[in-house]
Amino acid sequence: MPSSALDPAPPPSSRSSDASALDPDLPRLEHRAGEALAAYGRWTALSFSSPRCWKVLSATLAQTPADAPAWDLRSIGQLDHVGAQLLWNHWQHRWPAQVEMSAQQRAVLEQVAQYTVREPEDPKPSWWDHFLRFANRGPLMLETARRFVTLIGQFVLDLGTMLRAPHRAPWRDISGHLYSTGATALPITALVGLLIGIVLAYLTSQQLRQYGGETFIVNILGLSLIRELGPVLAAVLIAGRSGSAMTAQIGVMRVTEELDAMRVMGIPHGFRLVLPRVLALAIAMPLISLWTAAAAMLGGMIAADLTLGVSPGYFMQTLPRAVPLANIWLALSKSAVFGVLIALIACYHGMRVLPNTESLGRRTTSSVVISITIVILVDALFAVLFRGVGFR
Repeated sequence: MPSSALDPAPPPSSRSSDASALDPDLPRLEHRAGEALAAYGRWTALSFSSPRCWKVLSATLAQTPADAPAWDLRSIGQLDHVGAQLLWNHWQHRWPAQVEMSAQQRAVLEQVAQYTVREPEDPKPSWWDHFLRFANRGPLMLETARRFVTLIGQFVLDLGTMLRAPHRAPWRDISGHLYSTGATALPITALVGLLIGIVLAYLTSQQLRQYGGETFIVNILGLSLIRELGPVLAAVLIAGRSGSAMTAQIGVMRVTEELDAMRVMGIPHGFRLVLPRVLALAIAMPLISLWTAAAAMLGGMIAADLTLGVSPGYFMQTLPRAVPLANIWLALSKSAVFGVLIALIACYHGMRVLPNTESLGRRTTSSVVISITIVILVDALFAVLFRGVGFR
């Protein structure tokens, strides 16, 4: 390249460090007139071994643009492969628009450029890659489904054993889980239901007032809270509260090897661990659902009285006509299904915990997330199957 494009190398500028002024062999960069950059000193591994020199040069390179159009390397006293690699990396593996150098320096830089391979960027996965990734998970999904169906089948067999011999049923465990999953959940479900009812009634009243349909707030709150929000809200709260507790309890038994001890003593896991929890939650969920819906209706009734002037007496008198009894049976039935599914999922993940704390936390999180997802999916299924039930 022509050398006339650059001025001859001037003496070191005042911006160079004191160390560079004292030792001309230290590697350094200086700006010349215009946009040219001039390199001085010995760009070798021995020079870079000085911590102070390396710190000053790194700071200078960090402030130097990589796309500077003109470089002058002729004032470099010595350039080895380490210095050439440093320059090549700073240039981002591309030659500058104009660079002045000796033939020996060009040979070193070209050798470094030849053997420096840029890592190619990973291509974006195509739809086929996503399909293959999903297909690779197929066997694992089938194995998970097989184990879960086995758990359901074992529960049905244990339920038949309990019905044939009620005196052998774990009644004390069932009553204990009824208290822990049902009675202790009443305060939090009532509070959340009350607040949801107030918020829903307030937002609905803002729209009904515009069209003079204040009295329809009873229909909207009754159908939405009793038929949908009550069971779903209670199921979500129970999944996060009781479902995680069930998974953690059984998982701790796995970590402490209590499950192995039960197997050695001939105590079936399904009959003593899964059956009581599933039955307790199947009984408690419909009651908690009604309790949550009642608290939400109370909050909605208070908000309707304050915002629309709909008195509690009119609200209670209109509610039975606005909400047929079939909605209550539908809410109770799907709440029982929610309880069974939440308990089975919690017990399944508890049984699959590995004997370490990391697996315990991961399985507990998976139990809650999957339970809430399944609850919403099953609720959508109920809404489609019974779309003509409970409406006048």
